[in-house]
Amino acid sequence: MERILLELAKAAIEEAFGGSPIDTQMYYRRYPQLLEHRALFVTLRLDGRLRGCIGSLQPHRRMLEDLIANARAAAFDDPRFSPLSAEEFARVTIELSLLSLPCEITYRDEADLRGKIRPGIDGVILELGGRRATFLPSVWEELSTFELFFAHLCQKAHLPGACLSQHPRISLYQAQKII
Repeated sequence: MERILLELAKAAIEEAFGGSPIDTQMYYRRYPQLLEHRALFVTLRLDGRLRGCIGSLQPHRRMLEDLIANARAAAFDDPRFSPLSAEEFARVTIELSLLSLPCEITYRDEADLRGKIRPGIDGVILELGGRRATFLPSVWEELSTFELFFAHLCQKAHLPGACLSQHPRISLYQAQKII
């Protein structure tokens, strides 16, 4: 199934470049699990560097629909990057992350929060003042310390790097990584 999901993500982007349309009904018949409502992220890397990453934090549509929409959005609508070119598409690698349901955690202070976070295992959703950002568990590979991870997560939410002092809402989830 993992291979099928990666093929479908590639086909979704390929279709935007004039490739064959995806026969969703055929995939639903062959792989009924694609009918399940699942949240997932699609991450694109070019020469090992992030080139696009879009996903859903909550399951709100069928897995196949979420996969197609997020693959295209990662390629063409990630506001951090220009749309993917055909030349880049030939060299891009695709990574998928199937998410568990997020669970809000309670914590007293930063030290308590530190003890509840499992680097490399937990993805984190940070919410404060109407702003929200998330980092997948794989981001711990690049931002390996608690301080660095949360400073960048706060900045991603357009909050000060030390926003943990304002006690934001924190939810955790795990991800099954598919490469």
